Amino acid sequence: MEVRPLAIADCFVTSSPVWGDDRGFFREWHKLGDLPASWQGFVAAQANLSSSATNVVRGLHYSLAPEGQAKIVTCVGGALVDVICDIRVGSPTYGVVELVPLAADRGDSVLLPAGVAHGFCVPEGPATLAYLLSSPYRPDVEFEIDPFDEDLAVAWPISGTPLLSPKDAAAPSLRARAVAGELPTFAPHS
Repeated sequence: MEVRPLAIADCFVTSSPVWGDDRGFFREWHKLGDLPASWQGFVAAQANLSSSATNVVRGLHYSLAPEGQAKIVTCVGGALVDVICDIRVGSPTYGVVELVPLAADRGDSVLLPAGVAHGFCVPEGPATLAYLLSSPYRPDVEFEIDPFDEDLAVAWPISGTPLLSPKDAAAPSLRARAVAGELPTFAPHS
């Protein structure tokens, strides 16, 4: 497995081989021993699967769980674009947005440390995203930011009207979350 850092502090893309034949393909998308040293303590407390249609935009979501919530995500069907926004107060990359294309027939996964906002879109669906979380979902500490926040200026690569959940469509801006004291604080992933 190859590991390369992204522009956002403590975020990585891992790439593993994809073995294909006339039956389809096989890939290993998570192997703890191959992750960066700072991720060796990662334990999956929950696994999620999300399937989406063309022009779906999901996110930007983050957790303020006291134990943190790191994620490892990969596309297991179709193709999508993963979006990561550093919203951690005090982070050297605060405000940086990174887009990472993921496809089921490629070997890429994204490692997201606790405190970054995460979302994705599906330029042409359907597509399915699988993700491992280091802590379980808790609605009382889950937050969202407007995916079309002008300050973040995410260049969502979709061609039609975005399909959003009502919660995402009504999400406040990053600035509003900051004023309300609802943003995570930067701490190196451990």
